[in-house]
Amino acid sequence: QVQLVVSGGGLVQPGGSLRLSCTGSTRTFSNYAMGWFRQAPGKEREFVAAISRSGDNTYYVDSVKGRFTISRDNAKNTVYLQMNSLKPEDTAVYRCGAGSPRDFSNRNNYAYWGQGTQVTVSS
Repeated sequence: QVQLVVSGGGLVQPGGSLRLSCTGSTRTFSNYAMGWFRQAPGKEREFVAAISRSGDNTYYVDSVKGRFTISRDNAKNTVYLQMNSLKPEDTAVYRCGAGSPRDFSNRNNYAYWGQGTQVTVSS
């Protein structure tokens, strides 16, 4: 079982930045692709970004391209989501997932999930 701990959420003004972290408990962290998803009240969970095992390939939903950056440090068992130019519509609970997906945007392809962290973008 892989345990994922998420941190970095909070309240930020529009145009501001936050950096989310997701740290795994396993020494086999590098065996997993990692993804970030978010969910706002009353909405389905939405794919945000994903990164391959090595970090060589990244994927983003169109709405965050150019603003968000996903990265990973396998030596620290951690994946990051740098969020810049935040907008009110980015407000949601953000969760990280670990798995071996072929379709990185499909949440059903992730076997393990972190607890989630609230991101609120408001003035």
